[in-house]
Amino acid sequence: MKRRELITLLGAAAAWPLAAHAQQQAGKVPRIGFLGVTSPSDRPSLLDAFRQGLRELGWVEGQNIVIDYRYAEGRVDRLPDLAADPVRLKVDLIVSEGTQGVTAAKNATDTIPIVMTTVRDPVGTGLIASLARPGGNVTGMSGSAGLEIVAKQLELLKETVPKIRRVAILSNPANAYHQLAIKEVNVAARSLGVQLQLLEARGPNEFDSAFAAMAKERVGALLVLSDGVLNSHRTRLADLAARSRLPAAYGVRESVEAGGLMSYGPSFLDSYRRAATYVDQILKGTKPAELPVEQPTKYELVINMKTAKALGLTIPQSVLLRADHVIE
Repeated sequence: MKRRELITLLGAAAAWPLAAHAQQQAGKVPRIGFLGVTSPSDRPSLLDAFRQGLRELGWVEGQNIVIDYRYAEGRVDRLPDLAADPVRLKVDLIVSEGTQGVTAAKNATDTIPIVMTTVRDPVGTGLIASLARPGGNVTGMSGSAGLEIVAKQLELLKETVPKIRRVAILSNPANAYHQLAIKEVNVAARSLGVQLQLLEARGPNEFDSAFAAMAKERVGALLVLSDGVLNSHRTRLADLAARSRLPAAYGVRESVEAGGLMSYGPSFLDSYRRAATYVDQILKGTKPAELPVEQPTKYELVINMKTAKALGLTIPQSVLLRADHVIE
């Protein structure tokens, strides 16, 4: 055998294990679990934004990445069992939304990386140690820059309806963030000279009694704290507010598109798209504890002029000029 042929043969033999290893790695398709609080039909544009973010980074569902979906359909009590499924499947990471979804995922595993989206105040609710150094296995996109967002919602409501003296706050007691938000909105209420009526609803079966209490107390406006379950029933809540002739503010624009008066909050489309960058980095080997949590950079004020007209309201020019979107 010639010397050149021998070198070629030995080189090829040495490369065989490496080639086999590369093929084995190439054949392993990453699997992620997606844990949703509501249903796949609730704001599908958010999931589309997440998939778009993945595609921009080279991850195409069904080709080089697999996503297993689990949805609680608005029943928060189902989340612990649903969160256990991706753990049993030994997924590479879990993506979840909202305080309740991410809390369920974190309770199910402390080893599988978790990428969160739309979680308001993840530090205050104990999901991470800090934004810069989240620690543990949770990282991703925070749902707001802090609790001051609820104060801003109340301020906008007061500026829009200056004569209101009593405002109802609708919260979900199953959402740990709401406990913190109520403390913040109480402080804002005192500075604005308004009284608050605190009402709770875990789901749609408690909406009617909450609105009956609002009527009894003669409140002048309503603030609905952002929550996966409450947001998913936005049309029903907007209809109840309209029937009660209550100007209502929300945390997500979809509530205004459903007939609510106004909303102020972060762009969740941007948050879901950005969450894909965390998936990409973790799949490439970065530990979640090493990835700082991002805060939203884009906030939207959305106003429904049709609803304002139905309520006999004239939106102040100072508010209209700050609106990012006006629904006619």
